[in-house]
Amino acid sequence: MLFPTTIAGSLPKPEWLAEPNMLWAPWKAKGDELARAKRDATMLALKVQEDAGIDLLTEGEQARQHFVHGFLEKVDGIDFAHKVEMGIRKDRYKAMVPQVVAALKLKGRVHADEARVARAHTTRKLKFTLPGPMTIIDTLADSHYGDRVKMAFAFAELLNEEARALEADGINMIQFDEPAFNVFMDEVPVWGIKALERAAQGLKCETAVHICYGYGIKANVDWKETLGSEWRQYEEIFPAIAESSIQQVAIECRNSKVPLDLLALLKGKKIQAGVIDVASDTVETAEDVVKVIEAVSKFVPLSDIVATTNCGMAPMRRDIAEAKLMALGAGAKLARQKLG
Repeated sequence: MLFPTTIAGSLPKPEWLAEPNMLWAPWKAKGDELARAKRDATMLALKVQEDAGIDLLTEGEQARQHFVHGFLEKVDGIDFAHKVEMGIRKDRYKAMVPQVVAALKLKGRVHADEARVARAHTTRKLKFTLPGPMTIIDTLADSHYGDRVKMAFAFAELLNEEARALEADGINMIQFDEPAFNVFMDEVPVWGIKALERAAQGLKCETAVHICYGYGIKANVDWKETLGSEWRQYEEIFPAIAESSIQQVAIECRNSKVPLDLLALLKGKKIQAGVIDVASDTVETAEDVVKVIEAVSKFVPLSDIVATTNCGMAPMRRDIAEAKLMALGAGAKLARQKLG
């Protein structure tokens, strides 16, 4: 089937699970009640995607407050009690971050509960997202390893441990989220790709990497305004990704200043093309989706195009996010009729 659909990963959380329309949304419950609420929200996220005609589902990241810290919470060697201020994404913004204070080790399974709930409640293929090694180390202060690369590979080993377990849970694709790839472009070809491949080592399921210019939060919007009329950061890293063992690349295409001709640098990879803008509350039409797919098809074979969202939808209003999912499903169906 041409143009199978998926989403970048996250969906808004129901207001009975967490505060709506915000990142780092506080949970509305505790203990067993919170666990049940996360399970119910995961099942709801699957149903919403199925109703919209999405083919490769995610669990919507309903059990995680943050796409990176949802993983870090289950890692020994990290001190969350004594946070320090650090510049994130090459000082794009400051944040109070946990510290790595000892050798890293998983406390146990990280995402078993939500993966198994998702697998038990849909017959469709499932994608599960994990933060990539480079993005993780850009979100933590190092007070132990004394070497960014060494710490990144330590996290890559833990990510690989969880990814293999997720595959055993019945997950069909593991996607690593690496927004840091368009910030540390000089380091990506040197060690970033190698760390990513270490995280995916031995996986028999499909693999993907998601790269983006971030949510539509103020710090990111302000940064994007400094990038000029064309965003060409990917030009420096796509050749290295093309040579990697990662099979798919998720990239924003709708209302993006990324020149689509850069996609030709990813020859041999399937492209998860973002046809839905998550930084705007304007709901796309099916025709809007077709136009983006047509534009992407000038540089990517039709059989290698997957239709997706530009980024996660966690901070969006639920009604808008769900309407955009419907547009995604309808747009891909229309594209098959017009282009297939």
